[in-house]
Amino acid sequence: MLSLSGFLGENEGMTFEFTKMNGAGNDFVMVDNRDGSLSLSRDQIAQLCDRHRGIGADGVIAVEGTPELPRMRYFNADGGEAEMCGNGARCFSRFTAQLLGLTSGTLSFRTEVGMIAAELLPDDRVRLRMSEPHSLQLSHSLRVLDRELEVHSLNTGVPHTVTFVQNLEETPVFELGRSLRQHQRFAPAGTNANFAQVLTSDTLAIRTYERGVEDETLACGTGVVATALVHHHLTKAPSPIYVQVRGGDTLEVGFILENGHPTAVTLAGPADFVFTGSISI
Repeated sequence: MLSLSGFLGENEGMTFEFTKMNGAGNDFVMVDNRDGSLSLSRDQIAQLCDRHRGIGADGVIAVEGTPELPRMRYFNADGGEAEMCGNGARCFSRFTAQLLGLTSGTLSFRTEVGMIAAELLPDDRVRLRMSEPHSLQLSHSLRVLDRELEVHSLNTGVPHTVTFVQNLEETPVFELGRSLRQHQRFAPAGTNANFAQVLTSDTLAIRTYERGVEDETLACGTGVVATALVHHHLTKAPSPIYVQVRGGDTLEVGFILENGHPTAVTLAGPADFVFTGSISI
């Protein structure tokens, strides 16, 4: 098993195999590093994710550990390691299941935020049992780009803000998202920024600016979970809550209430294989 310094090492002139996957449009370079042979620098990871000079992806995901206890490591497109990625975890589940020869059932794996359980569903979907959300803060006012925004925040494995808007299509997601991501309130780590529109009592539409990608992405699983849970806290909407992402898919967030608090949070959605190949870097 590699340490952080091991994976982010320097290994020029190396050729390795990869699989490209996407979860609701959030795309990843998947690599099997169970033998610990792969060592990439931060710049090399960023190069792999470059959409013009590399494979192109929102992040790189490595499978480490053992068949009995796989470990997911996730690196953003800027090469920095992140604690968790919901759409990436669904892709990790299907990729790891393929490596282990599984076509159905469940598997568990380690992440930086703890153990995650995954259920392989029909139609290439995966349902994740997420880590427990924490650090909920509702309805704080922030001034961003000469606007006064009502912002909610929640950590669903990584930090997120949620802002509800009347017209999602006309919202300047990149500009507002970048400013929220860098806002002093969330320093020094920064935050992901979600903008959501309520379509019906149990259905939302969302757009997300992702920290580490530093741009709007087609989907963000932990952002979907954060937005659904904030919506529940504000409106008492019951489980499940459906969230339409920019890539066109609809993800399902489930939970049970324990003393009025949502727990046992799940995220269900697609995890699709795109292509496999090899690359020299």
